[in-house]
Amino acid sequence: MLTLGIETSCDETAVALVEDGRLMGEKLATQVDMHALFGGVVPEIASREHLRVLPRLYAELMDETGALPGDIDAVAVARGPGLLGSLLVGVSFAKGLCLATGASLVGVNHLWAHLLAPGLNGELRFPALGLLVSGGHTHTYLISSPTEFRLLGRTLDDAAGEAFDKVAKLMNFPYPGGRYIDDLGREAEPDTTLFPRPYIDNPTLDFSFSGLKTAVANHVAAHPDLVFESMADPAAVAALEGRRRADLTRVCASFNWSVADTLRIKVERALRQAGPVKSLIVAGGVAANSMIRETMAAVAGENGLVLTLPDLALCTDNGAMVAYAGWLLAEAGCRHGLDLEAIPRGRVVPLDWMTKRG
Repeated sequence: MLTLGIETSCDETAVALVEDGRLMGEKLATQVDMHALFGGVVPEIASREHLRVLPRLYAELMDETGALPGDIDAVAVARGPGLLGSLLVGVSFAKGLCLATGASLVGVNHLWAHLLAPGLNGELRFPALGLLVSGGHTHTYLISSPTEFRLLGRTLDDAAGEAFDKVAKLMNFPYPGGRYIDDLGREAEPDTTLFPRPYIDNPTLDFSFSGLKTAVANHVAAHPDLVFESMADPAAVAALEGRRRADLTRVCASFNWSVADTLRIKVERALRQAGPVKSLIVAGGVAANSMIRETMAAVAGENGLVLTLPDLALCTDNGAMVAYAGWLLAEAGCRHGLDLEAIPRGRVVPLDWMTKRG
């Protein structure tokens, strides 16, 4: 079965083809440089850019893979959560392709697609505990199959990735700043007393990173030498030296540790509550963070679990994960009608697919 995947949930425009679980080709256009001017994603600009580049990416993908529109059996599209205008571009494009080719339409939960993406690199072992860490979400799930996800814990305010972005912005790091925090943090030992591990003194599995962000903001306000005078470029970060570099690396390492150890505590708590699982799946943009990967590897090892991580290229939003998730859903007999709705962030993506029997 040949499945086309379309991803336009935020500021990455991506398409990919997956045939019987194997990635055939993918194309991606990022808007990072465009939104860097504003220090964050501007929704109206994002949706207009999706509209501009999506047809070109689709044409290039089909040309490079040699596939024909009539070869496509299913069109999978990220239908949410995300920016509504951006989602509508992808959903509308997918519906048009299905009308033109007769392919089945499969709406994909963007969050589930992240957690299923490691299946492109290796075997997914169910049941699994899934940890999604991204710019907008920090969730834990009990995953019984590609179509069965039970939400265990969620972010109540700032997600882990959002905290990284806001802390980076406080110090005027280049956008997106999370990778600079990670890179600088590797140069120092974390001070585990510098920042709190937020929202751990409770029995719940939910997350809250707003308090940690505030603690860093207070520290930065008291140490203004940590802040670049204007938004830095990568060369300015690389040129840091002496005491200022030492102070920044200490802050970055300590912040990294506070996030990673908070995730560790909540994941270990979720493992105790979820019951026996075979693997720990960690995915999303923040799953590229080196300390989080190392921390989750230790958790998996201590609990006798297989750690399943996506390749770094699959951590960011991409078309391959949507195509793969769509292929899994289509194989299970799931599909949608042309009345498929886009679901913005803040609303639950419904399990409203039809099956071969429905």
